[in-house]
Amino acid sequence: MRQSGSRWNFAAALVGIGAFLIQPAILYATHEADHRFTVEGFVCGADGKPNANIEVLVKDTRISYGQTVTTGEDGYYKAAFHLHNDNLGDPLLVEARGEQQNLKVQFDPKDLEAERKVQVNFGSGCVHDRTAPPAWLLIGLGVSAGLVGLFVGLKVIKSRRKKEAQRERGQGKRKK
Repeated sequence: MRQSGSRWNFAAALVGIGAFLIQPAILYATHEADHRFTVEGFVCGADGKPNANIEVLVKDTRISYGQTVTTGEDGYYKAAFHLHNDNLGDPLLVEARGEQQNLKVQFDPKDLEAERKVQVNFGSGCVHDRTAPPAWLLIGLGVSAGLVGLFVGLKVIKSRRKKEAQRERGQGKRKK
């Protein structure tokens, strides 16, 4: 009897561990690209500085589905919806700080792989392309490329001078 009980405990433990390992995949599952529509953007003040902790309402008014998200320190917000091709053209309301923007859900229904999204910004001056590499990376690459170019240029100049010196020595020996 005792042996079957320990087998049961072992099997229960394995099921528990399996459920624990699978749980993140279930909890964090995302919709396929052709069923996901993302509304993202920035909220900034008149001075161009990002507004943190601002509530942004994003709502598909045809199906009366919406959600409220909060901006981060950089004024950025992002809301994801589960929409289908028949939602194409639905009226979309985005509201922040009492300011509203109305637009329509737009995407290519034939494209089943590209991310379906729209950027809606409030205020001015803090719009960033979050997919672009950071400025420090671009500056670093530019400086590195400049240093490599300088190094190669100096090597070429040194090589040409060396060849010219050899030519002059060779011509000097012929004249004698």
